[in-house]
Amino acid sequence: MLSAIVSTLSAQQKETKSFNISGIIENQNGEAIKHAIITASNLNQSQSTQSDSEGNYQLKKLEPGVFLLEIRNGDFIAHHQIAVNKKNLEHNIRINTSGNELDEVHLRTESFKTKMEKKGFALNVVETEEASIRNIQTNELLNTTVGVKIRQNGGLGSRAEYSLNGLSGSAVRIFIDGIPISTFGSSYNLNSIPPSMIERIEVYKGVVPGHLADDALGGAINIVLNKQSSENINASVSYGSFNTFQANVNGLYRFNNSGFTVKASAFHNYSDNNYEVSGRSIVVTGLGGQQTPITAKRFNDAYRSTGGTVQLGYTDIKWADQFFVGFTGSDDYKEVQHGAFMTIMPYEGRFLESNATLANLTYQKEDLFTPGLDINVIGYYGKRNRQVNDTVPWAYSWKGERAVDFRGNEYKYTWGSQQEGEPTLAKIKRNVASIRTGAAYAINDNHKILANHVYSGIDREDSDELQSVLENTFVGTRDLHKNILSITYELNAFNDRLKINVFGKYYQQKSISVDPEIQTNQDGSRQIVDDVISSNKKYEGYGFAASYELSPSITILASAEKAVRLPNETEIFGNDGDNVVANASINPEQSNNYNLGVKLGTFNFKKHQFNASTNLFTRNIKDRIGLPIETSLNVDEELIVYVNQGSGTSKGIDAQLGYTYNNNFGLNFNISRFDLKIENRGVEIDVPNTPFFTMNGNLRYSIKNLIQKNSRLNLFYTMYFTDEFSYLVPQGSNTVGDNFFKVPQQLVQDLGLSYIFPNQNFVMSFDVKNILDKPVYDNLSVQKPGRAFYLKLNYSINKF
Repeated sequence: MLSAIVSTLSAQQKETKSFNISGIIENQNGEAIKHAIITASNLNQSQSTQSDSEGNYQLKKLEPGVFLLEIRNGDFIAHHQIAVNKKNLEHNIRINTSGNELDEVHLRTESFKTKMEKKGFALNVVETEEASIRNIQTNELLNTTVGVKIRQNGGLGSRAEYSLNGLSGSAVRIFIDGIPISTFGSSYNLNSIPPSMIERIEVYKGVVPGHLADDALGGAINIVLNKQSSENINASVSYGSFNTFQANVNGLYRFNNSGFTVKASAFHNYSDNNYEVSGRSIVVTGLGGQQTPITAKRFNDAYRSTGGTVQLGYTDIKWADQFFVGFTGSDDYKEVQHGAFMTIMPYEGRFLESNATLANLTYQKEDLFTPGLDINVIGYYGKRNRQVNDTVPWAYSWKGERAVDFRGNEYKYTWGSQQEGEPTLAKIKRNVASIRTGAAYAINDNHKILANHVYSGIDREDSDELQSVLENTFVGTRDLHKNILSITYELNAFNDRLKINVFGKYYQQKSISVDPEIQTNQDGSRQIVDDVISSNKKYEGYGFAASYELSPSITILASAEKAVRLPNETEIFGNDGDNVVANASINPEQSNNYNLGVKLGTFNFKKHQFNASTNLFTRNIKDRIGLPIETSLNVDEELIVYVNQGSGTSKGIDAQLGYTYNNNFGLNFNISRFDLKIENRGVEIDVPNTPFFTMNGNLRYSIKNLIQKNSRLNLFYTMYFTDEFSYLVPQGSNTVGDNFFKVPQQLVQDLGLSYIFPNQNFVMSFDVKNILDKPVYDNLSVQKPGRAFYLKLNYSINKF
């Protein structure tokens, strides 16, 4: 069938609707400028390329229209405006790189980031160009974004949750090119994707557009990978504290005559995570049961992940803009130091192993069969496995030694493993599939219709090698299937000053849990009977986003959505590896989300540039999914279960400010403040284990021609502030002892530098995280790493 489709598309004889721009870029002396970045953009599309060693550049597959060419070379920036028809264009560029370059820019333009952020959604577009050369993981980059808070239980490889305006966990969906990241499993996460592979990160807060078509109640984070079709390769390696090693390589090669393209990427991460911890649970119990507080190193917390992707196909040909088939594989190993809380008795010998093998297909084509019709399909199918290993019966102390009882004798747990229950080699095998299909039809420049569908399916089988043959004969199965359909209408009016996006969504989820068991009949005979628990739930949602430009520098934005979030696999079926037990009766959560915002700037005054934005939001939540309020009373709790906490509200504001001077100095600052309350036993309370007030800021300063001509040194400073919060609900008016459950105020500061060598291909960077070595805590007061040092080398070839 695929061959027939390809043949049909290849037979199309319609006139091409795209063109190329090419030429040479030179300085005022007629010398070729190499490695300059040239971007062509208008309201409909944006594309970038880089000049080669002889100054040649080429931009491909552009639609007819008026484009703004932005030329960047180091800290120099210039703009050219060109109008072209349906034919290839040769456009040579000569720029004066001497003197005060910014004074020569008279043409006002908007970046692709600004255009997206003006579409009405509460959206932040995170650019990764700067971060790609530093020791910054994708999660760290997100953590500096306004309204975003990364909740992580420890160091590299620990479980992370993403909070958007107070809603977190599975209420926030993570996508890689529109595919839910849960498809890839724990061995392929955001920290496995280096910023150098990412074109941009889209952060939607509260209201999620129809083209992402998923049950994202609190918002969505979409990682858009680089899709440039020019030849390139990038490799980096870093090493730092806690024996942390990270390496990645990615590249693309295209055969110009045929369009045949090969893409590949690979990564490897490792860390001992043996950072120091202290606090109320970090004690050693001696003779007579006396507990002595100590500062200890984590000793059972190592992490390793390895993986890669290979794709073969065609790019920029007549029947496809992109067509790829490929394979993604990943594997990880994670030691587990403790349960949900940091307990007095840490684990030793408990660890998790997981892997994933997935085939993938990508097809994208603009103007398919008729002008204005765009099609895209991306799908993954394969297997994911995860095993929990817990067979060590001895108790351990925070010294990494076997614990002793009050008589001084080493002792074992009666149940024979680190976590209460019994020894286990529990394994979960999954067949997974995720397919996203989208179609968009532009009726004209003002009206557009989009239809999108996403299917996600998991067929899960649980087993345990330590159980008897009879027990493993009665293996349970867990199946979860989800379909989400969306229809969207887009309107641009009044010369694109007014933008409206209206959408509707249909949600359907079916879950089936089957556990064979033996039953005794009335006549005394026994038979095998399946205990089946199933549900088939259907919901509808809808929403809109609108924006209006009062002036080129002032835009009003508003959006609203009736959102639905279906329970995920872990919440329904549980997961031994994450200490989560099953809850088959859990209901979807729903919310009415509203945003009202203002975007100001960019304002230019000589060498100064300013921009600012703010967003007011409210979320009215029904059947919120989270941890039971009461469980927080027991800090020795090892197992957790997700439940419907009840109805709640989240109201707040976030704001951000940006400033640059002469393109050398930059400042960004953002703040987020909200209240998240829920009804508990008829009383409205603050949701525990939630930071309500956060601030982030960063400074950047560039020094040109340091040591070597055409080199650049970038200096960075970043700060993260988190206000005090508690993971225990106050128990009545008597608050004595509540401080025991409070996480104190935290101010973390990082410093970094990167040195870009003259050829622009090689970058060396050095970062110091948490420079003052302050104690840092997160979910349920789990301590995170202190001061750490990292060195990174990055090498790239953008044309070969």
